[in-house]
Amino acid sequence: MKSTRFPSRRTAAGIILAAFLAAGFLQAQEIPRPPAAEKIRKELAIHGQTRVDEYYWLNERANPKVVEYLKAENAYAEAVLKPTESLQEKLVAEMNGRIQPTDMSVPYFENGYWYYTRFEAGRDYPLLCRKAKTLQGREEILLDGNKMAAGTSYFQIGGTAVSPDNKILAYGVDTLSRRQYKLRFKNLKTGKTYPEEIPMTAGYAVWADDNKTVFYPVIDDSLRSYKIFRHAVGAPASADVEIYHEEDPTFALGLDKSRSKKYIFLVASSTLTTEYRFLEAARPLDGFAVFQPRTRGLEYNVDHLGGVFTILTNDQARNFRLMEADPGRTARGQWREVIPHRDDVYLTGFHLFDDFLVLREQKGGLSHLRVIPKGEKEGYDIPFPDKAYMVFAAPTPEPGTALLRYHYNSLTTPPAVIEFNMKTRESSILKSQDVPGFNPDDYATERLSAPAYDGTLVPISVVYRKGARDKGPAPLLLYGYGSYGYSTDPGFNAPRISLLDRGFLVALAHIRGGSEIGRSWYEDGKLLKKMNTFTDFISCGEFLVRHGYTAPDRLFAQGGSAGGLLMGAVVNLRPDLFKGILAGVPFVDVVTTMLDDSIPLTTSEYDEWGNPADPVFYEYMMTYSPYDNVRPKAYPAMLVTTGLHDSQVQYWEPAKWVARLREIKTDDHILLLKTNLDAGHGGASGRFRSLREKAVQYAFILDLAGIKE
Repeated sequence: MKSTRFPSRRTAAGIILAAFLAAGFLQAQEIPRPPAAEKIRKELAIHGQTRVDEYYWLNERANPKVVEYLKAENAYAEAVLKPTESLQEKLVAEMNGRIQPTDMSVPYFENGYWYYTRFEAGRDYPLLCRKAKTLQGREEILLDGNKMAAGTSYFQIGGTAVSPDNKILAYGVDTLSRRQYKLRFKNLKTGKTYPEEIPMTAGYAVWADDNKTVFYPVIDDSLRSYKIFRHAVGAPASADVEIYHEEDPTFALGLDKSRSKKYIFLVASSTLTTEYRFLEAARPLDGFAVFQPRTRGLEYNVDHLGGVFTILTNDQARNFRLMEADPGRTARGQWREVIPHRDDVYLTGFHLFDDFLVLREQKGGLSHLRVIPKGEKEGYDIPFPDKAYMVFAAPTPEPGTALLRYHYNSLTTPPAVIEFNMKTRESSILKSQDVPGFNPDDYATERLSAPAYDGTLVPISVVYRKGARDKGPAPLLLYGYGSYGYSTDPGFNAPRISLLDRGFLVALAHIRGGSEIGRSWYEDGKLLKKMNTFTDFISCGEFLVRHGYTAPDRLFAQGGSAGGLLMGAVVNLRPDLFKGILAGVPFVDVVTTMLDDSIPLTTSEYDEWGNPADPVFYEYMMTYSPYDNVRPKAYPAMLVTTGLHDSQVQYWEPAKWVARLREIKTDDHILLLKTNLDAGHGGASGRFRSLREKAVQYAFILDLAGIKE
């Protein structure tokens, strides 16, 4: 393809050749020329301004030239990374060695059966199994993911649900990695699959009590769940009845069943607003009743047990509070307060039991589990041993138990499933992930606070192998996300050990846009305050340099999806601070994407980023949108990864970004784009396949750090 990417500049191939030879990367005869994306002028006009996008054409998924270009980028990346192949193989072997060849989840009991998943040696996908009454019973294999995945380049089982009489399994399957699940049904007595196959669903269904009726969400071309249908198992999908159509494009639909199993919930939600409808599971032909009509800015989640509804809401409560309501009295004015709002505690979730209430709270930058026995007001916190950790309650289907299960891990503690007796306060470890060769005593963690540009203290969690800091500034990988209110919990990561054992420090920046310090932490990193997310991350990097943990020529950064936006923004703002960047499925073409309501997630995220159809948000987005702010200056070395079938950040965003960077940047540093042509947002499927992608990323930064093996 013809290219005009290098006008009046030194020959790009010559620059890259000199840089590679100086770094000892490749022999001269092996140097490839970077692929050249064709430039086709496209003018995008709004608010009296015109942006020119020469790489807009890369969004033409069906254009053979697009795939040709992506393949050329892949070939170039493979050639550049070829000297690291032995390191990649060593990393893959190490990571594989930390996975148990055979593994099984902790079984849970529901409706007369013990359910669990297990893996067989050398196999990528799980087997979904159950045993009747006792764990000594005969195993039934409900689904064999390995047999189902045969002949596919990507495979994912969606949600699974067994009918109340235990005879039929509803499940979703995605073989494209675009969240376009086909819904199927299997007779668990005969082993036969029912003939109907329902396309374009969200991948799960909820059962009514009659054992033949299910409700399921359907997605549109933008992958928004916008309709709910009722289906009779065994009948053709063409006979399904549309129950609800969400016409507001900023809302998406979901389904759930109450803890009591009495109600089916239909949930319409946007970033800032929620609306529940409910239906008695025993009366599937009735209509859904509105719980509380949607009111902009009102968020609430509902569950039911013991004859009352429990509601988690932000009504007059920035950090949320807990309410309850009786059937027939579900409007907001009839709710009763159970747990009041607290300025220093963010109430993020709850779990109902017959005799206990369990709260998930965020305080001091960490998650906590609080148990309140029936009849008490305060309750108690479950104690945890680490300075920095992550914890969340595991599904406990039987509400009559006093045994709470939760998942726990930390930066140096492998994941464990723990059973806690809420009466006696005694706990036992049901399962702890065995990581061969890993000794937690060999590693150290620190919890730091970095002052942001406005003086706000931003938490940082750091992990490293003991001794790594003894020789001065060390290579350090700084990870960040900071969007949607998702907290970056300081949890265990087995592949990361390969970096730590080679002298790397790994730091997690708990920047604004997440919810580590409460709801305000999220609100101060979104919409017209989004720049705080990026400057917080830069402040964390500067702090780590200033205090001798690392140096700019040893500092690396990583983020994916909205964290990829973070990477794109910080390299525009402070490219000199970083040696190398790992940007995964990066959301970097913010303005163009948010102006296109046909793209998945656009309409549902106006309350996260803003709608650039409004000139105020347009101007603000233009100050940070990575693609629109590439300038002629030196950038760090970068490895950018994406998936052709990505349903959340379309592949063309990173492709366009890399093309523009190649055209404009002035440095000699490596810039690579790797596209998984068979996968989407989450990369390769399977527990082993995905490790190869991780090994490539680690080999890239290890090599830049001068670590060759």
